[in-house]
Amino acid sequence: MAPMSQEDIEWFKSTFRPIPKPELPDDCVEYSLHYISSNPAPALVDEATDTRARLTEVQKSAAELSKQLLKDYIWQREAFRLEATKKDGTTILSGRTNFGDSVEDEWVIVYLLRELTKKHKDIWATVTDNDGQFLLAEAAGALPSWLEPEVADNRVWIHQGDLAIIKPKNEKRSRVTETISLLEARSIIKDEPNRLMHSTMIQEEAFYRLRNYPKQISENMHSALVIIPRKVAFLLHQKPAYISPAVEAFYLRDPIALRPLRSKNTDDLIFRPEDFVTVSTRFTRTGYAQVKSQDFPAPKSWLNKLPSTEDRKVYDRADTGMKLTCGFEMLLSDPQNQDKALVREMKLILEDLETGDESLPTNEEIQTWDKREDDEKWLDISFEDLDTELKGKDKGKGAEKPQSAGGFGDANAQENLQRIVAQFEKFLNDDSAGFEGADFIDDFETDSDIEEDEEEDYGSEGEDREASFDEEEFSRMMKEMMGMPSGPLMPPLNKPPKSSKAVNRVEELDTDSEDDTEQIQQLASEMEAELKGTGVLDLNRPSDVSNDKRAVTRGTIEEANSDPESDSEDVNINLVKNLLESLQGQSGTAGPAGNMLSMMKLPMPKDDRPR
Repeated sequence: MAPMSQEDIEWFKSTFRPIPKPELPDDCVEYSLHYISSNPAPALVDEATDTRARLTEVQKSAAELSKQLLKDYIWQREAFRLEATKKDGTTILSGRTNFGDSVEDEWVIVYLLRELTKKHKDIWATVTDNDGQFLLAEAAGALPSWLEPEVADNRVWIHQGDLAIIKPKNEKRSRVTETISLLEARSIIKDEPNRLMHSTMIQEEAFYRLRNYPKQISENMHSALVIIPRKVAFLLHQKPAYISPAVEAFYLRDPIALRPLRSKNTDDLIFRPEDFVTVSTRFTRTGYAQVKSQDFPAPKSWLNKLPSTEDRKVYDRADTGMKLTCGFEMLLSDPQNQDKALVREMKLILEDLETGDESLPTNEEIQTWDKREDDEKWLDISFEDLDTELKGKDKGKGAEKPQSAGGFGDANAQENLQRIVAQFEKFLNDDSAGFEGADFIDDFETDSDIEEDEEEDYGSEGEDREASFDEEEFSRMMKEMMGMPSGPLMPPLNKPPKSSKAVNRVEELDTDSEDDTEQIQQLASEMEAELKGTGVLDLNRPSDVSNDKRAVTRGTIEEANSDPESDSEDVNINLVKNLLESLQGQSGTAGPAGNMLSMMKLPMPKDDRPR
């Protein structure tokens, strides 16, 4: 084979692209523990052997710590776990946890990592999620100007419970482009400790959410009394962690998952709506909110099974139990869940019940179970409470406003909200902040550095690039503010298809929707009859005054556009009219018009027109 010419080599280099690093999925946190000894190992001890032995000790400590702090804890999706792996030729402990909608699970993991570094002085921890270095995002207001997301990889470490940040070689420059690899970071920690930055302010901000730990770990749970079939109660008593996948199956249900619940015949159900018992069930707070917030009418198999609404407390317990039982039914019946370990476990337990190897608990046994029922005030958020918390203090008197009787969430929610508002006000009052965020100038920046930055901001024609208008970015921001999707409505045609399992799921959903055609037609007929009753569909009705006003206003706007010196009062009337129509369309719920009025401290007008 003839050797490649220099021209061919240059062409090959121009077409070569490195394989991109796979992105971390949404709602996932990735963490690792590294053994970096400040003292060299004895000559007779192999470094790799010493590393594995120390990491094995850390694994045992992690298991003991989890058993101590997380005895009754329920994870939303996946639990904290550490496995020995090799990265860049070095043995480390690493793990990845999908925390779903429960952000508190992510901070529980950060707390565990922090405690492990306190127990083992030569252990260094890193933690990231799909947003990157989220600890730096928590402390964004206290960071030096050089610490941008583009250069933050492998710089943020947790050691002996403290936050350590690797500084660049020349941190006096306002803009740093130097990136470091994992091996370089380990070498700097070991050989150049003077490059490690320890800032009390940054650390307090980064670990702010851990201020109430470990007490807050138990507060992430919620216990409630529910009325459920005895078989479901037996499963939950065997393993309370079964609650999370059942809640998720209920919360993310689709027509395929609902198929078993459509039939009136209960013989085919795994959990029949019978033999009810009242038990205390432990949820994650996120999971309990997901169950309570869903408007889920009782399926056909549950008709006449719920008690009367006269006793509201009993009805709520039964309604929550019905949703939870339906979640278990969908979890065990849906074909897409059959490969999950927890589903296989539950099916084995139910098989033991069928064969007689296990027996359902008696009423006497259930009476001995815990009957805890927590307060649900943290679920109640009224507009008045939210407004009080956002204002924080009565500016007229300088004293704190008294809390309303209902309260706003819990103490942590109130404190977090007030902190967010304070940070936002600080940002708004920062004269050096631009539309891309606050400009941080640290003590090391010189006047020459500032002048260089200013020269970079201006193009050859003197145009200020920082203040240039990006139409696409403005459109995206406006769509997000209005609650519309910011991305394209249709996916690109050349986008690779999803997994075959997902494709089969979509095809099955399409088939299922065809089976529901009759139900959709019936629903459409009912809606048409209701609209005819209100006169909306009456095309022969006289046009109302608002249509005439709209025509007059439209004409006025055209005249104003043609005459630059014309008065703009009619245009303002049109603006107010559109704003009122937008408020009417909100029907009392949140929306852009209501948000705009709130920001201008204007009360929302009432709609007193006759219906």
